[in-house]
Amino acid sequence: MAYWIKIDYERSKYLIDLDRITAFSCQSNKRLTFWLPNSSQLIILNKQSCEYEYQLVLEYIKDKIEINYLPNSEFWVQIMYDRHEWFINLNCISTFAFEPNGRITFWLPDSTKDIIISPNIDPEAYKKVVEFITKVTGYSLP
Repeated sequence: MAYWIKIDYERSKYLIDLDRITAFSCQSNKRLTFWLPNSSQLIILNKQSCEYEYQLVLEYIKDKIEINYLPNSEFWVQIMYDRHEWFINLNCISTFAFEPNGRITFWLPDSTKDIIISPNIDPEAYKKVVEFITKVTGYSLP
């Protein structure tokens, strides 16, 4: 089921299905960033200029992270990386790279952004990513 919102952004009006967004980034300065599906078009919302839309997207993220039941096509995880709070649907990730030091790297669809997660930096999110990889791929990481 689609979750459509309307956003006025940079002199254009966008109708966006939030269910198609694969990752969101939240910064401490109240900026919310995401990429439009099937493109590298970046949308940046902030609380001052787009308060209503900002709040809608924040509530959507909160519901996705906190809900107990998610469809099989979604596996959302919250990750702290590069001074941002990321909310990522791991089911949209198609490549994971594991390094000898334990770091895992993956690339966000619809952008050129890579995410590097370490067991020392964010152990809870790291555990969720490893469990997801094992469950979905059938391969376990050392």
